[in-house]
Amino acid sequence: MTEFLPQDRSGDVVLVVPKRFADDRGFFTESYNEKLFGQNGIPCRFVQDNHSLSKMPGTLRGFHFQTTPAAQDKLVRCTRGRVLDMAIDIRHGSPGFGECVSVELSAENGRQLFVPVGFAHAFCTLEPNSEVQYKVSAHYDPLCDAGFSYADPDLGIEYPFSIEDLILSEKDRALPRLKDLPKHFKY
Repeated sequence: MTEFLPQDRSGDVVLVVPKRFADDRGFFTESYNEKLFGQNGIPCRFVQDNHSLSKMPGTLRGFHFQTTPAAQDKLVRCTRGRVLDMAIDIRHGSPGFGECVSVELSAENGRQLFVPVGFAHAFCTLEPNSEVQYKVSAHYDPLCDAGFSYADPDLGIEYPFSIEDLILSEKDRALPRLKDLPKHFKY
């Protein structure tokens, strides 16, 4: 049976560990079941699937989120390679505001991270040619696209690579600090 393990104080970020049925051919797993997720406190409906490939270890994508009316819940998994997946609470007034939850997701461990609305998301690749797939509960809207700096000193994030060696998009390099953003989400 799939396990649902809360990863933060409020229980909003959830590590999902789907059961794998393995034999000599490989394995089978049910990566998503709307009824089972709903029974375990994840009642959202997903409307879009995204898939990314990062060729180099140390590629960092994030910290990203969408604002209302297109705010997104995300269900993230790594289907090739390994990544350090991260979620930061950005709900003003939350006891966990600015805190980072991080877990290793890999094709081998099959774990998934549920990142709800009110959390920013990022991942850093740990192996070459890592692929990440994620479901979202709202369609992408460029007018609602937002994020903040991976290098924000207020967050104190420890990456598996030196911060100078991380590979980022120009867009991600130019993001502001979290404290400079409007208060998009309230606890």
